[in-house]
Amino acid sequence: MAYAAMIGGSSRKGTQMRFHVEDMSCGHCTATIEKAVADAGGHARTDLTTHIVEVEGLDATRAEAVIRQAGYTPKAA
Repeated sequence: MAYAAMIGGSSRKGTQMRFHVEDMSCGHCTATIEKAVADAGGHARTDLTTHIVEVEGLDATRAEAVIRQAGYTPKAA
């Protein structure tokens, strides 16, 4: 599995991960990803214009797996 790029900032686990999710293409996609991450105990911020998802509160491996299980293909950003 690819690991997300760690960026500065604080969160429940002390890091944020950024993923590029090219197949996130509409508001339904962003809501699906945000809900999946929240259900796993994290928090996601999505930017549909850049296809970037920032995740806090989960480690990189778990965050990537949650986004994949929601049906998307995250790559380290």
